[in-house]
Amino acid sequence: MKALAGLALAAALSMAAATALATADCVTCHRDKTPAAVAQWQASAHGKGGIGCADCHGKDHARIDQDLGRVEPKVCGECHAKALKTHESSRHGMGLHSGWGCTRALEGRSPVECRFCHEAGSTAPKGGLQCARFLKQSSSMAESGCNACHRVETSCASCHSNHNTSLAIVRDPNVCAKCHMGPDHPQWEMWQTSQHGTLHASVGAQTGPGCQRCHLGAGSHNVSTGITTTSGNEPLPDKEAKARRAAMLAVCAQCHAPAFAQRELARGDAIRAESLALVKEAEKIVWDLADHGLLDPMPAARPPHPQRGHELVTDSQMLYEDTSHIERLFFKMKKYDLAKTVKGAYHQNPAYTHWYGNAELKMDLVDIRAEASRLRARGAATAQTPEVRLRALKSQLERGALAPDEYQREKQKVLDGLAR
Repeated sequence: MKALAGLALAAALSMAAATALATADCVTCHRDKTPAAVAQWQASAHGKGGIGCADCHGKDHARIDQDLGRVEPKVCGECHAKALKTHESSRHGMGLHSGWGCTRALEGRSPVECRFCHEAGSTAPKGGLQCARFLKQSSSMAESGCNACHRVETSCASCHSNHNTSLAIVRDPNVCAKCHMGPDHPQWEMWQTSQHGTLHASVGAQTGPGCQRCHLGAGSHNVSTGITTTSGNEPLPDKEAKARRAAMLAVCAQCHAPAFAQRELARGDAIRAESLALVKEAEKIVWDLADHGLLDPMPAARPPHPQRGHELVTDSQMLYEDTSHIERLFFKMKKYDLAKTVKGAYHQNPAYTHWYGNAELKMDLVDIRAEASRLRARGAATAQTPEVRLRALKSQLERGALAPDEYQREKQKVLDGLAR
């Protein structure tokens, strides 16, 4: 028995020595090639704890040279299992699935891209969502403009950086800013210029909460905690929404009276519902124009949508290119100004809620109504023919905009007009 234990110990020491040798070889070379990376690793908890380069990147240097040695979350999860589990259950855990699309049919695509959606050796996709806007981009723009943010799903380094392990990095709200800013989700700008952000900058994080304190409490990696809507601002099912709201109220209660927090969040809910109603009104106008063949150009007369072909698309896969002008106005309304209004309200930023958000939403609707009037006036001669009206009614029935009994009544009106 002692002999077996001795052999096991010898084997373990041999493996440790081999790892140390591999790490020593890496450091010897990379101290000249990438000195900053080596210095960061040596100063990190990994370096001090004896976790070497090969432990994370593997030992196949040829594979690493082909850009296949990036460290995926499942590698980190071997030691950080709880962090990986909460990350995977959050919106960060579906970052690529919501921002990527299959590139297998695109000219010049790289086989390396397959690993973002598929496990090695598998043809089954990791998730079911794809992004039409991503598929419209060049490879360079897709990599630098899309995946630089959406790779958060498959790279812990997106937030933690590559070789540092300092928690100061991921506790700084600036680490969130590189993705959570801009016209479609300016949470960082909203927070920075809110009372929370002002207090954070002036008197510190204990008084002014940052992103992490509200959304990643107690070291959790689930950034979806407390969020009661989808990424498109639609409400979640009641049971799930109530549980998430309770979690958010618990966070707010660290600083605020529960009744105050409930009132603030309820106002945000009301603003979200009002804002969605404006967007749905605008969407109905766009579809009515399409039903009557009045969009300029119509979907059949422009490059096909990368997922839906020559269809009108106004859901989360709508494009900001190869569309009509009124669809471009709708894109701004739904993708930018709705988000500014709703997220501004939930982040307690009155300027974003009103002027950057709500005012723009309402002016978008003014522009959309005006453009619709122009298109209807221009196409009046053809849009009211019985054939076009019947086709429009059928389209409305098929997509659920008209109930079957309504469809029959309206259809009969058109037919009665023909009989006179």
